Amino acid sequence: MRMYRPAVVINAAAYTAVDRAENDVEVAFAVNAQAPQVLAEEIAAIGGLLVHYSTDYVFDGDKPTPYVETDVTRPLSVYGSSKLAGEQAIAGTGATALIFRTSWIAGAHGQNFAKTILALARESEHLDVVADQYGAPTTASLVADVTAQIIARHWLFGDRAIFPSGIYHLCASGEATWHSYAVEVLRYARLRGSVLKTEPGCVNAVSVAAHHSLTRRPSNSRLDTRKLQHTFGICLPDWREGMQHLLDQVLP
Repeated sequence: MRMYRPAVVINAAAYTAVDRAENDVEVAFAVNAQAPQVLAEEIAAIGGLLVHYSTDYVFDGDKPTPYVETDVTRPLSVYGSSKLAGEQAIAGTGATALIFRTSWIAGAHGQNFAKTILALARESEHLDVVADQYGAPTTASLVADVTAQIIARHWLFGDRAIFPSGIYHLCASGEATWHSYAVEVLRYARLRGSVLKTEPGCVNAVSVAAHHSLTRRPSNSRLDTRKLQHTFGICLPDWREGMQHLLDQVLP
């Protein structure tokens, strides 16, 4: 940081193994809280911009409507607590920063929910998928595109004196459950000619209580994105568009 003095630092690194974090607290906080603080301190010293990604897991999921940025945080897990600590640490440095809370991220590279559903559907005629958790499936490419647009328009070629630092919710429009997401994945994959054993109608809706997990997860992961859209003049597409684009990349 001190050698290259970057104008912008984008921190996409995180400890994201939610269950493992419960027994790996020190490392989770080192990656998700202490490292972002150091980045923020260094970028503040040189007058640059830090872009950092956070999560819906800073909330408990009990709110019946989408969360806004000013809602009270109450993480249920070590992972959520470490990400919240990262947000607070960045704010405490006084650095110019954008903190984007997002959720249900999937990309063409690495493992994700859509790929898992496709793999299971090739082997089984029936799938059980959670139907009582809500969110907006969001692609990594959408998050990257929005980040790039905001940096270019409002930082690199904008008035830095009025740059709107702060926390923003960034995810696709619309909402789904994991169950409805899985059904849409199978429908679109079949339209593209994929050979799957599971019919979309053979995805069974089950409760999260049926899945044994070390960690409680928010039942409501819906994030209100109006602040981001109004501040930066960005329209966020429906989650199905991103899902289809993702599947176009990963399906043969």
